[in-house]
Amino acid sequence: MILIVAEHAGGKLAKSTLEMVSAARESGREGPVTVLVLGQGTADVANDAAKYADQVLVADLPQLATYNAEVWAAATAQIAQEGEASTVVIGGSRSGREYAPRVAVKLDAPYLEDVIRLSANGNALQAQRYTYLARVTETVEAEAPVIVVTVKPGSFAPAAPAAAAGEQYDVELDLPAPRVEVTGKSVEKSSRVALTEADVIVTGGRGVGSPENFATYVEGLADRIGAGVGATRAVVDAGWRPYAEQVGQTGKTVQPKAYVALGVSGAVQHLSGMGKSKYIIAINKDAEAPIFKVADYGIVGDVNQIVPALIEAAGKSQ
Repeated sequence: MILIVAEHAGGKLAKSTLEMVSAARESGREGPVTVLVLGQGTADVANDAAKYADQVLVADLPQLATYNAEVWAAATAQIAQEGEASTVVIGGSRSGREYAPRVAVKLDAPYLEDVIRLSANGNALQAQRYTYLARVTETVEAEAPVIVVTVKPGSFAPAAPAAAAGEQYDVELDLPAPRVEVTGKSVEKSSRVALTEADVIVTGGRGVGSPENFATYVEGLADRIGAGVGATRAVVDAGWRPYAEQVGQTGKTVQPKAYVALGVSGAVQHLSGMGKSKYIIAINKDAEAPIFKVADYGIVGDVNQIVPALIEAAGKSQ
């Protein structure tokens, strides 16, 4: 089987899990696409996963109520061994990157990290990933009974529902006692849609001029049209916006239906994080800005003059 470890939060299946399903189906590896749901009170997550996978394995246990890298790695490795998985697919999130190498060690398996493409090459699994700040795409491959892969978020299109729902099975686990305990957690509260889940994203660059303009124009337009808010690395480095909003090679990779770039020059590192957006709309006063080379629609002009009119027009259409 191809084993996918589901990512979920707040009782909802994360978009990244659907991307992993697509990656699994494109990999050419044999066996049913199987989603493993770890956690407590995950019935809704399992039901959602069953819409996309051939089968769903559910470990609904008190020991899994809180994420722990040691426990997640042990659970994943156990199921992979018992199910004779050919491939283990884990999300390239912060937690996924933390426990995936542990799974590879437990399984004595090759580890392909942060992949953006998967395909079969004979008996080998071939993958592509970015390197040298996304200036180079390298191809790597591994051939082994089982291979562990992490998928770069936003690199694959989310899977469509399958023709028939997959079967669900409860599984038993022999879990170790965690050596590290989570004693507290702080969650940033926001009324906006999460950046990696958003169908529309409005991103601001240094071209918006100031933190105040960012709040007025970027956040203002995003709130008016119900979009997520993104930022370039330059904006984050300047302290205008938090790192959680950074899009690009060293931030988040996104693939929304529409990506609105305000005052974004279009450095290659930024393009690597949003280049697969279905539609890219750019507004920049520099007609030679690289962003216009990838944009589907572009306006050459001052963001501070154009965006207020867009916000007003969006308000009238609602």
